[in-house]
Amino acid sequence: MLETVVVVLHLLAALCVVLLVLLQQGKGADAGASFGAGASATVFGSQGSATFLSRVTAILAAAFFITSLGLGYFAKEKAEALAQVGLPDPAVLQVPQEKPAAGDLPVLDEKPATGGAGDVPAGSERK
Repeated sequence: MLETVVVVLHLLAALCVVLLVLLQQGKGADAGASFGAGASATVFGSQGSATFLSRVTAILAAAFFITSLGLGYFAKEKAEALAQVGLPDPAVLQVPQEKPAAGDLPVLDEKPATGGAGDVPAGSERK
């Protein structure tokens, strides 16, 4: 339950940080305002937008980092719980297989294996 709440807060903080970063003006936008671009006439005033949005972004970034640490803690606890249970014995996991009946397998013609040098085809000799 608590892990689900932390995941939801983590996702909300991540989305809000992305939106706030995209809403903020870059450092080069201030130079355009001095030449009459109208960037200083914003909703938050000429300097208020930078401080307000940057403060909210900093708070949401801190919340993102805290929830990241919380999710890391939950992952560590799960890993420790699984390590205490341990892995099952591989001999227990093996399922005995029945041998197939003689009529189920195809019979192949057997040729005796010869490993002599005379088995090389005629076209593959080196000169």
